[in-house]
Amino acid sequence: MRFIGKILLTFALLLVLAIVLVYVLLQTRWAAGWVSRWISDNSEYRLSVEKLDHNWSMPGRITLTNVIFGQKNQPEILNAGEVDLDLSWRQITDPYFFDHVVLANGRLNVSPSAIKLPLQANTLQLSKMALTGNTAGLDIQGQQINAGISPWQPKPNQLLGDKADFQLSALSLTVNGLPAENVLIQGNINNKNLTLSNFGGDLARGQLTGKATQDADGSWNIENLRLSNVRLQTSKSLSAFFDDFQTLPKVTIQRLDLIDARLQGTDWAFSDVDLSVQDLTLEKGDWQSDDGEITLNATDMIDGNLHIQDPIISLDLSPQGISIKQATARWERSLLRTTGNWLRANKRLQLDELSVAGLEYTLPQNWKQLWLQALPAPLAEISVSRFIANRNLIIDINPQFPFQITALDGLGSNLLLARDHQWGVWGGKLNLNASEATFNRNDVRRPSITLDANDSQVNISELSAFTKEGLLEATATVDQQPQRHFSVKMTGRAVPANELENWGWPHLALDGNANMQLNLQGQMPANVDFKPTLRGTLQVTGSNGQTLNQQMVNGLVSGAAPE
Repeated sequence: MRFIGKILLTFALLLVLAIVLVYVLLQTRWAAGWVSRWISDNSEYRLSVEKLDHNWSMPGRITLTNVIFGQKNQPEILNAGEVDLDLSWRQITDPYFFDHVVLANGRLNVSPSAIKLPLQANTLQLSKMALTGNTAGLDIQGQQINAGISPWQPKPNQLLGDKADFQLSALSLTVNGLPAENVLIQGNINNKNLTLSNFGGDLARGQLTGKATQDADGSWNIENLRLSNVRLQTSKSLSAFFDDFQTLPKVTIQRLDLIDARLQGTDWAFSDVDLSVQDLTLEKGDWQSDDGEITLNATDMIDGNLHIQDPIISLDLSPQGISIKQATARWERSLLRTTGNWLRANKRLQLDELSVAGLEYTLPQNWKQLWLQALPAPLAEISVSRFIANRNLIIDINPQFPFQITALDGLGSNLLLARDHQWGVWGGKLNLNASEATFNRNDVRRPSITLDANDSQVNISELSAFTKEGLLEATATVDQQPQRHFSVKMTGRAVPANELENWGWPHLALDGNANMQLNLQGQMPANVDFKPTLRGTLQVTGSNGQTLNQQMVNGLVSGAAPE
């Protein structure tokens, strides 16, 4: 019996020695390399581990050093300086399930992948990790990430699994090119439904806080989002900046507040912006709302040469369209004010009243081309029930025909200023008058015009101005068809004999003041020189009784010598 006991003791000692040797060997670089090669050669994964460690002060933990893990022929998923694996009793039946997994000092790729990760854990912890990749339609880059996920049961294309609670903090986190610092995110995922119960951070020298959810179809519901004191700078133009929002999935905003923000890009800047949005859904460049509101005020809004000061806007949103409760702003030293509605059904902007006071505006050189450009899709029609203009200054510096109109006043009713996305005077009545004006070096006083328009034509019933000693009066009609047939009848009493020379009529062999009568017809189609279409007659009687008759055909004048 003693002999058998010695054999058993010797066997036990050898077994213990073997276990110790295996335990020691497994913690060598050779063993770590052998395990890495064996897994890489006998699975769909590639694994590199520099060293395996175990410390009896924490007997349930295995530490892996310098770990690289991924699927073969695919970008690596994990590159970590240290991975801690805490064992659990569940591993008796499920060897790949750990109590706690810690990834530290490395980089994790969060892009969805069809790979089935071999590990699961009650808790996954990230410590000083970097994140990179694209998930939930968001491009994410993060540094110094600390996070906890519980439970962690990853599935193909679902790094967080079907159901988990998580908390994340980051020194820096960039989402779709927008950087933030000192970020905190708390939430959970439940069958592809993502809830961010609380998130916040420092964004563009300001603060961001909010709460949001994402449904399984990728759409977002923002319960509240607050950005304060943001100072955002971008290299993008204003149109490109807003185009980024067009690429977002469906977004429903229950409440958004932008407080004291300053935004600046290429050739544009907004200063001291306060914006509040309630009950608004954005999707594919369109919007929907059952009972929403938008309010906006700012100090300055600049886009290229457009500079708007002190805008105040208050809008009510509904399925039928937009109610403009208040819209005021200062532009080119003027005060603009309007109220009205935008109707979704016919894309009609219907202003109850539009007031322009104190405007001092120099028209851009391409204003005629801008007038002919089609309006964007949401603006098929623009109407103004009541138009008021007071003490405005309009200047055109075009060298071919410059003009300046001083102290311009106006009154209009039921004006239709755009139809089928095209600017024009398609309907309504309008009266404009000024204290003085200069048209291509011809000075006049008290110029005024009265017109009314309908679907077929614009009828100018009164057009008049005083010259130095005389008076010009005219009537005219302009067809609303594309060819724009027009006719003008003008009389002049005691006006300079060559008053029309600077306006395109050839020089007359008369001096001093004269009485004249002009009848002119032609066409003004868009983007076409109308001069060859002109035809008409001019009769001028000088102060000495001399009379001159001239005729214009195809824009060319022939006439007799003075009688």
